Amino acid sequence: MRILMTGGGTGGHINPALAIANTIKENIPDAEIAFAGTKRGLENSLVPKAGYPLYHLNVRGFWRRITWKNIKVAYLALVSPIYAGKLIRRFKPDAVIGTGGYACWPVLIAAARRGIPTAVHESNAVPGLAVRKLAPHVDRIFVNFSAVADHIDYPEKIMRVGCPMLNMSKPISRTEARTRLDIPQDCKHYVLSFGGSLGAARMNEAALELTRDLISRRKDVMLIHACGSLGYEKTRDAFERAGLLDLPNLRLVEYIYDMPIQMAAADVVICRAGAMTLSELANQGKAAVLIPSPNVTDDQQYKNAKVFSDAGAAVLIRESELEEGRIAKEIERLICEPNRLDEMRRNIKAFAAKDANALIFDEIMRLINEREVAKK
Repeated sequence: MRILMTGGGTGGHINPALAIANTIKENIPDAEIAFAGTKRGLENSLVPKAGYPLYHLNVRGFWRRITWKNIKVAYLALVSPIYAGKLIRRFKPDAVIGTGGYACWPVLIAAARRGIPTAVHESNAVPGLAVRKLAPHVDRIFVNFSAVADHIDYPEKIMRVGCPMLNMSKPISRTEARTRLDIPQDCKHYVLSFGGSLGAARMNEAALELTRDLISRRKDVMLIHACGSLGYEKTRDAFERAGLLDLPNLRLVEYIYDMPIQMAAADVVICRAGAMTLSELANQGKAAVLIPSPNVTDDQQYKNAKVFSDAGAAVLIRESELEEGRIAKEIERLICEPNRLDEMRRNIKAFAAKDANALIFDEIMRLINEREVAKK
């Protein structure tokens, strides 16, 4: 069995691809799996670290503003399937699986033209340009959100599976998680806050405001906030200047290494709205305040968060709406309304897909077997 994975640029594209690859290896240990991406994306560190070979293609994403650079991008979009075809002839994959982003376009197009089984996974609520353009050509479109079907004209190809996850762990109870984290008995409400591995300045400022306006006066509420590697020292200094750093119900950290346990213990989560984060929230059934990153292409995080908000599964606040004191008011309102919290938890669980990894693996095997039977 030979599988070619493609997609890249950001962790949101690469980690689902790695999760699919790992699932294939778990089920078929002698499977040969390789990745195709670009020389610029995060795949260059994550894929080799995971032990998979990585092939490079010269392809780039379109600029969102009018610029002459898009002439070269358009040229590469036209010729890159030719080079991808050469890679496919060398590697001879039994199937090609993409996870979105411009890097997967030429490889999936080249594979589809050669009659090789193809599939693409879309993590976001609104499909990106590459997935929309690939829809007529691929055999299957795996989706995280049912809402994707509103934007693609091939409903027969769509299969909702959720988001494939790395290191899927057995869920633990809130009580067990709180015990393992040594959370005090008098802490009635545990709030988890983070803005990504690098951090986000406005999320760090919001955590400071939350601590000043709520955590400092309510000892029954505890906050753990991850500042990110780029913002940790600056944020720590700001908390210290405000006289908040030594509060017994505050835990300020650079990075959260035990996220599944922290999320299991949390009563409310404050975070961005990336597809994988939302999938984790849904799988654990956690009430959330979503603050989408304004710096993501096509405002994709806002579109994701809006789906959850419209379903009564989360509170949505744009960064531009985070006026002074807003975050503390929202959190206090939530913890004072247990019925609303319970309703949000029920609603967000409706977005959970329990075993995306296995569903994708089974469908890929089915597509390969169907193609083999058709050849005979």
